[in-house]
Amino acid sequence: MARDTGFPDADAENDFARLRRQAELSRLAHWFTRAPADVNTILPFDEVVAALGRTGETALGLQVVEVSSIVGSVDRTRDFDRYFRPTSSRIRERWQRLAAAQRRGESVPPIQLYRIGSMHFVIDGHHRVSIAFARHFTTIDAYVTEIHTRISPEGINAPSDLVLKDHRRLFLSRVPLTGAQADAIRLSYPFDYAELAENVEAWGFRRSQETGEYLGRVDAARRWFGEEFLPVVRMARRAEIRPDLESDAELYMWVACERYRLVRKHIWDDDIFDELRDHSRRRRR
Repeated sequence: MARDTGFPDADAENDFARLRRQAELSRLAHWFTRAPADVNTILPFDEVVAALGRTGETALGLQVVEVSSIVGSVDRTRDFDRYFRPTSSRIRERWQRLAAAQRRGESVPPIQLYRIGSMHFVIDGHHRVSIAFARHFTTIDAYVTEIHTRISPEGINAPSDLVLKDHRRLFLSRVPLTGAQADAIRLSYPFDYAELAENVEAWGFRRSQETGEYLGRVDAARRWFGEEFLPVVRMARRAEIRPDLESDAELYMWVACERYRLVRKHIWDDDIFDELRDHSRRRRR
């Protein structure tokens, strides 16, 4: 970290130049290492909310917020990167004017943020957040509004993660599991959620045909989880089928798809699991 000169205008200019260099070096480093293009991209608030499903909000008032938790923006996603380093020199004049004013001891009003989980998104105060990062401040005063969402924001690190969250949200609208049952369904690939939803809906239809009883989405989801998903996963684990798959949902998807591909039947018995175990071992050789 460069030592301050004691002259506010000069120090503000140096801070901006340092942040711009860091932003460019980070961009080049990711390009040379072929890292995902969006790991350094600021998270867009509207896209995050759309992926998670907004259910409400609560005004929390004035809060002291960790600067490192501010990872997104409502409308300035092109001006700053994930660490609020300026992505161009276009904002230099205003940035340096505010930074110099802070260094002279002028009062700085609180910023305004949205909170989703542990993440914060800037409504107003982007330059002040950027200056806080530049000067290595750990906290900042902010008026915070908490956004409540349909699914958890846990695991969002880059814009590309929103695709998986969006498909999970759509899955839970089609298969309305809740609580621990919903938490048990975790898939790595977005489009697997759509395939699993179709699987559950087909199971519910077959069960309705068998019993002559109409099953709504909620009842079908609950019964599928207890009567199909859990028993199949337990049997597959006991048979040591695909031990490389840590996710129970991914294991279920694999055995369900392979069973139908191999025998074209919607049944589960010991012979089926023996065949699936042998088939999985042959494929892994």
